[in-house]
Amino acid sequence: MNTPDKTLESKALIRFQDCDPFNHLNNAAYLNYLVNAREDQLLAQYGINIYDVHSLGGKSWVVSSNQIAYLRPARLMEQVVMQSQLIGYTDSETHVELRMLNHNKSELKAVMWGRYVHIDLKTQKRTTHDATLMELFEKALLPVKQQTFEQRAAFLKQEYVKKSVSN
Repeated sequence: MNTPDKTLESKALIRFQDCDPFNHLNNAAYLNYLVNAREDQLLAQYGINIYDVHSLGGKSWVVSSNQIAYLRPARLMEQVVMQSQLIGYTDSETHVELRMLNHNKSELKAVMWGRYVHIDLKTQKRTTHDATLMELFEKALLPVKQQTFEQRAAFLKQEYVKKSVSN
């Protein structure tokens, strides 16, 4: 297995139906954009289609929790960049950080942490990742130093303030 990319990236265009009356991306829609981007990135970069139950041995992942910080509005028809990375995992869970940025990655729009539990779809119960997935996770892991979501959001917000001041 080749060494996988640790930070995955894709682009999207903010659509009218996902915006509020102020032409800002609706808060609930951020989740859809970020999660959809991660699903697309997993398929494009790692060949993992979370909906192809047969290739996953009858297993997939379900969301166990999400935390999101809205830092800057994403606007109607704005092209955004979504980044995601695996920041932690266990034998039955993954912990992913997802970020939405403006087109040139100089402004952080949102940061999200998602936890996903591996489920056997036949029994509807938690199950362990197989050896191939565990090997991929080990190679793809890019942990962060901050221990809590609040610390991480504050850190990233400060990092992007520094970037905008230096530009």
